[in-house]
Amino acid sequence: MKHAIQPSGRRFIVTGGAGFLGSHLCDRLLARGDRVLCVDNMRSGDPRNIAGLLRHPRFEFLDADVVVPLPRLACRDADGIFNLACPASPPDYQRDPVQTFRTSVLGAMNLLELARALRIPILQASTSEIYGDPEQHPQREEYRGNVNPIGLRACYDEGKRAAETLFFDYARSYGVEIRVARIFNTYGPRMRADDGRVVSNFIVQALRGEDITLYGGGRQTRSFCYRDDLVEGLIRLMDCPEAAAAPVNLGNPEEFTIAELAAIVLELTGSPSRCVDLPLPSDDPRQRCPDISRAEALLGWRPTVSLREGLVPTIEFFAALLDGTDGVNRRRGAA
Repeated sequence: MKHAIQPSGRRFIVTGGAGFLGSHLCDRLLARGDRVLCVDNMRSGDPRNIAGLLRHPRFEFLDADVVVPLPRLACRDADGIFNLACPASPPDYQRDPVQTFRTSVLGAMNLLELARALRIPILQASTSEIYGDPEQHPQREEYRGNVNPIGLRACYDEGKRAAETLFFDYARSYGVEIRVARIFNTYGPRMRADDGRVVSNFIVQALRGEDITLYGGGRQTRSFCYRDDLVEGLIRLMDCPEAAAAPVNLGNPEEFTIAELAAIVLELTGSPSRCVDLPLPSDDPRQRCPDISRAEALLGWRPTVSLREGLVPTIEFFAALLDGTDGVNRRRGAA
């Protein structure tokens, strides 16, 4: 009788693993032979993102909130933690700002305590939002940011800043092996139609023939990183102990105005939609673009997918979602 070959990969905990990026990270880890414990409370995650993984022999799902310490028994043989547990879209994190802050701060502390007890590395999915409305361009990791601590976005911005503080204090005080990724705008299939991010907003509006809503004339700039490139960066960061000393920007350094993004979406969708201008929201950053010199030097990482290349499968995903033909990834209530 032949015995099944046992995978030799490590076991990782991925919190927020049913979300947009988290589910793709789970896919990639499993594909390379690792085992995955996906943790999510489904407040902003989607069970359909991981529906195809539930029968995978190396995948486990735990319905839990990181604000409460995770059960130690379920985590006892983990080799590392990816902490992606926090709503990342403005409508989600502004819907319950107190819970957003609790998730960022208490969640980080609980997971750091777990990493400390298990003596394993932990990666924090931080954000370019910690730079606020930056006065330095492009943004380097040394830049301390320009954040409004009492604004509508502060629950997310300041929550992530406080989480970074905890990570580096745990590293200095207790020797926890940490990684901190400052993630810039990322897009791709499995984004929600109602998540309030500019790429999904524009694609959905274009496919529905609705007006494309520009704010402040669309003169703000952003850089857009395709999901595959970003997930590759996260995995390389986790596998790089030398990256523990400082945060690492992960994003695409190619910069576009929001108006340019709208024009590309209209071209690729062939939509008759027109652009309309609305007032700029409070604390909306005027410029956002990463300096990725550190990621290139430490990780040998640089995005390879252009905006046009990445928008094609993203538009196809949303077209199927809006038609109701995507039975795996279709968001509940999307129409």
